[in-house]
Amino acid sequence: MSDTPHSPMPDSPEAEAAATEDAQAELRQDAIDGLRSENAELKDRYLRLAAEMENLRRRTEREVRDAKSYAIAGFARDMLQVSDNLRRALDSVPEQTADAVDTGLSTLVEGVDLTERAMLAAFERHGVRKIEPRGQKFDPNFHQAMFEAPNPDLPHNTVMEVIQPGFVIGERMLRPAMVGVAKGGPKETAPEPGAPNPEAEKDA
Repeated sequence: MSDTPHSPMPDSPEAEAAATEDAQAELRQDAIDGLRSENAELKDRYLRLAAEMENLRRRTEREVRDAKSYAIAGFARDMLQVSDNLRRALDSVPEQTADAVDTGLSTLVEGVDLTERAMLAAFERHGVRKIEPRGQKFDPNFHQAMFEAPNPDLPHNTVMEVIQPGFVIGERMLRPAMVGVAKGGPKETAPEPGAPNPEAEKDA
């Protein structure tokens, strides 16, 4: 008689138990795979939702900040006309008249000047800044060219006259400066052959 163990007969109780155990193991593995897939999906949805919430938070903060910074833009733009009128009043007074104490205008002129300074200081406190671009390169984002004129003493496209100052609020333009721009200007001369080049020496 051989001592070699025999596999369970196909219809034996041992075979049925083994088949049942295999089926249950397969079901358990399917359940584990399903849970893992569901977990991965939920994690992905959570990360997407977290990213959306962070974007919403940042957008809300930016909108609140912008609302605080630019809410007075309309009012400030209207008040610029008052500031302009104060400056025109000061510019219209002849210098010799303003300095004459016996005319009675000196006190008035001083009062208008103080009022203009107080208004500009109030603008500054609320994020409205005056820009005086005289001598700067013309920038269409902040300047409005009213005329061009030849000026050999200034580089081409340089603001040589400010007709009306500009104002910015925060990082935005409230009113561009009206300016006159130099045309032409001194030309750069090419270095003679063999002459030292300062730019090349700086780069060396």
